[in-house]
Order: sequence, then structure tokens, then C-alpha cells
Amino acid sequence: MPPDLIPPLVKAALLLIFPALTIVGGLKDMTSFTIPNWISLALLAAFFPTALIMGVPLVQVGLSAGIGVLALIAGMAMFALGWIGGGDAKLFAAAGLWLGWPAVFPFVIITGLCGGALAVGLLALRSMYLRPIASAGPAWFGRLAIPGGDVPYGVAICVGALAAFPDSLLALSFPGF
Repeated sequence: MPPDLIPPLVKAALLLIFPALTIVGGLKDMTSFTIPNWISLALLAAFFPTALIMGVPLVQVGLSAGIGVLALIAGMAMFALGWIGGGDAKLFAAAGLWLGWPAVFPFVIITGLCGGALAVGLLALRSMYLRPIASAGPAWFGRLAIPGGDVPYGVAICVGALAAFPDSLLALSFPGF
């Protein structure tokens, strides 16, 4: 079926897959320090049919796939250096795939800035002054306050991805977005 014949409601629903799964990934990381593989796999599986239904040219789909591969390589390097977790690397790659060219640039910049802000916020939360307050809250919030604990970088990836999504070819291919 040609992209012009696809109802706008179907296209809108397909476009919601990316922000919905990205938010779920960020929330899962914040509350459990893990991002399940199914989130990144679902993003990967949904990208290609969504791009084709939205009428994105095949050249741009291929370019997005290349960006996704480069993002996976960068994520694996950051994982190897101990900067991020494996789930973060996979979510970073899936977001790079969906965002494509040129939205990948604001994605990387905003993700880096948010990651820095997240690190500063966690340092403050893990201070001897705020740790007792955080420990009195929900268990997941108390885990965030453990000194030397992990950093849920999926939160920064989520914010960067959502901020860059309006500039992606997929979003721009939807009338009125």
C-alpha cells in the first residue's frame, strides 16, 4: 500500500512507538538500573516498517541504519570503558537508528549534557546531607542515593532522544508535526 493511502491515525500510532518505548527504557533504568533487551529489539523491529509506511526514502532509511550501527559501536566503546551499561548502549543505538540524519547531532549533544546534569544530581543526592532523605523514599530512589552506585544513563538517553525526535525524518514526514 502506498504511504499516501495509509490513514493518518495509523501513522501517528506508529510514530508514538519511539517516544513510548524510549520513556519506558528511561524509567526502567531509573528504577532498576537495567534496560530490558526487548525495548531495544522492539525499537529495531518497528523502525523499518514505520519508515517505509511514513514514506521515508530508502536512501534515508539506509543512512539511518548506518547511524544506528555507528551509535552501537560508540555505545559498545562507552560500555567497554565502563561509562555506561550494556542496556544503555543498545538504547543509544536504537535511538540513533530512529533519529537518523541530522537529528543525531542534537541527540548526542543533549544526551551528553543531560548525562552530565544527571551525574551532578546523583553526586548531590549521594551526599551525606541528602542520602538520608532519599533513603526514606521508595526503594528505587534509595538505590539512586547509594554512594558509588550505578548511573541510570538511560534517563539521559531518553531525554536526548525525545528532545531530538521532532527533528527526525520520521517526525517531519508526518503532516503537521
